[in-house]
Amino acid sequence: MDFEYDDEQQALREAVRGLVGKAYSDFEQRRQTVADDPGFSEKLWSQLAEMGILGLPFAEEHGGMGAGAVEVGIVAQELGRVIAPEPFLTTVVLAGGLVAAAGSDEQKGELLGALSAGESVLTFAHAEPGSRWQSTTSGVTATGSGDDWTISGVKEPVPHGARADVLVVSAALPDGGTGLFLVAADASGLTREGYRTHDGGRAARVAFDGTPATPLGSGGDATGIIGRVTDIARVAAANEAVGAMEVALHTTAEYLKSRKQFGVPLTTFQALTFRAADMYVSLEQARSLALWASMVVDSGSGEEAATAASRASLGVSRAGRHIGQEAIQLHGGIGMTAEYSIGSYTSHLTALDHLLGDGNHHLGLLAAGVGGYDEVEPLP
Repeated sequence: MDFEYDDEQQALREAVRGLVGKAYSDFEQRRQTVADDPGFSEKLWSQLAEMGILGLPFAEEHGGMGAGAVEVGIVAQELGRVIAPEPFLTTVVLAGGLVAAAGSDEQKGELLGALSAGESVLTFAHAEPGSRWQSTTSGVTATGSGDDWTISGVKEPVPHGARADVLVVSAALPDGGTGLFLVAADASGLTREGYRTHDGGRAARVAFDGTPATPLGSGGDATGIIGRVTDIARVAAANEAVGAMEVALHTTAEYLKSRKQFGVPLTTFQALTFRAADMYVSLEQARSLALWASMVVDSGSGEEAATAASRASLGVSRAGRHIGQEAIQLHGGIGMTAEYSIGSYTSHLTALDHLLGDGNHHLGLLAAGVGGYDEVEPLP
């Protein structure tokens, strides 16, 4: 299997790295950006749109570029390298992916066109208090028929829910199943309470009280679509985590070379270099898993993609925890300070791990399917 990027993919990586690397050339710039609402740079968001990044996975007739999961993964890795707070994952891959998968031609043209141009921010309001990363919903209910619907209930946390111009909302249908609806930011009966997350991002508690909503596409049960698009987003999140882990390892290795103890660099102590080597092994395993899963999403069936997403999510979860914790430990006291970058990288890795299902969640999913594999003869 060829894991090398082609020339166009390399050019994409270099272009995105040049843009976000300039915007967040040092960690202080990132800290200043997340300190104020909306928690990301509107200027950089517009520049990503001009480059075509915000329309990357969408069809050309809807303002996109028709790229696949590998290209999306390349962008996600570069954003992860600087832990960019721009909501590419939640807005483009997840919310935009749902519109692309389930929306009508008119909805796709309007919503994806505005998103690709950087004129609108979408978000997927799906998680509910007490829920755990499932494709169905029960706390928010939909009432109505045809094009005349209202929804009621609470969604939390909703990524960038206070900033979003349009919300893609999942709701329990009267006849069973989970439907998808569009809610405008200025809809009546809509209450949004935004707050800052531990990694500097933004989320919100969104309450609906008889809020007018428009079915996404033809309506009906969208459980399968939610599951499929969420799997695609999980693979993109794994790639973003790989980018963050790469920089966390590099920062740690440079610190070990420059920091002296007892008059010699920390790299003199063999036990510390062994721990750094173990971090490198975890990174390379995670990188291979993320790229493999991206390729499966592009070429495999929905079931194969779901399994690949869970395998990648589990491996990246374990690698992220290992690299993040070791990076802080090997930095010593400075690694615990808010002024130093390494703690923020670990915090962001944790946030990615819990966004769409942590390692234990995916371990459970994979374990539940063990009985479906062929039996093999034990080695003598």
